[in-house]
Order: sequence, then structure tokens, then C-alpha cells
Amino acid sequence: MNKIFILIILSINPFLISCGGTSFNNDLIVEESSEAKNLNETNRKDAFDYLNRVRNKPSAYSDELGVDLSTVEKRDKLIWSEELAKAAYEKAKDMAERDYFAHTDPDGYGMNHKIDAAGFSLADYLLKSKTANNFESIAAGTNRNTGKIMIQQLIIDKGVSSLGHRKHLLGITDFWADAEYCGIGFYKKLGSAYTYYMCVLIAKHE
Repeated sequence: MNKIFILIILSINPFLISCGGTSFNNDLIVEESSEAKNLNETNRKDAFDYLNRVRNKPSAYSDELGVDLSTVEKRDKLIWSEELAKAAYEKAKDMAERDYFAHTDPDGYGMNHKIDAAGFSLADYLLKSKTANNFESIAAGTNRNTGKIMIQQLIIDKGVSSLGHRKHLLGITDFWADAEYCGIGFYKKLGSAYTYYMCVLIAKHE
């Protein structure tokens, strides 16, 4: 049976979700193969390009995605951030290698501090708590094997009553409307629970 999971922790009021953390598990040492690097680079580019096309003209993708985006406002093209891309890739890899799927890692830490530690500065109030996440959408699934497919599924947000992934990726709420920087990471690990993992970070500086 194919396994498909998408997850985001979200809040219209960012103060309801604070976040912090430490660096990724120092005991996790995984040699990067050229195949892993190429897979990440190809899929993150495809995901980024597709996401920007949808953000540029949401209503044009209503039929393709099977959801009504006619009332979604156009957003500016996202700016690629190497800092966010590094944090996103490390998160996708961490989930695959340590075989979990969550915003909080097995050590109990969320993403905001890891974003900050990667060199992307966040507002101080977003770094006060250990576990929360303000800027991350994650996806995983045995048959979700490309970055574009995962972006599509996150926007569709089937079964997610809050439509949190869609709001995050398309900048629908006030908090995310001015988040203009993006980094995406994609990782594959055979034998893990879901095989393919992706992390999308769309954030704003302090």
C-alpha cells in the first residue's frame, strides 16, 4: 500500500507557534553521494519553479489541481535562499535517515532555530521556544517521488481542514503573505518508512 503523508504546524497568529532548537544530530553522519546531490538539486528546482508558477497565477491551476484557487491572490516570485535550502535538505535527510516524519525531530527540536543556525535571521520572538515551527511544510510518500508532485499534494491539502500547507506555500494569510524567501530539500532513502521526503521552507527575515 502506498504511503502518503503531508504535515504542517500552523497558526494565523504567529505568536501561537513559537520555535527554537539546536543543530541537527551530530551523531548522524551520512556521506553524500553524487546521486543524492543530483536528486536533491533536480527536484528542488522543479518544485521551486512549479510553486512560483502557481503563486504567479493561482486561478490558472484550479483545474489541474482540482481545487478552487480563484480567490487566491497573486504573490511575488519567491527568492531562493541557500541558507533555507541547506536547512531544508538537512531536515529531509534527517527524517529519512532517522526514520521519522514530524516537525519536531527525535531530540525534541523544531525548525526555527535550525533556520537561524543556517544563517537566515529570524525575529527573536520566534526563537524562544524549543519545539515550534512557523515556516515549514513537509511531505513524504512512497509514490510521491518528485518535488513537483509533492508541491501539488501540499497545495491540494486533501484531508487537512485548515488548508495549512496551501496557506503557507501560496502566502494566503497575513503572516505568510510577506514571506519571500524559499529553500527546498529533497531526499530519498530506500528502506525508510516513506522512501521520499521533502521539506519546504518559506520564511522572512526579522
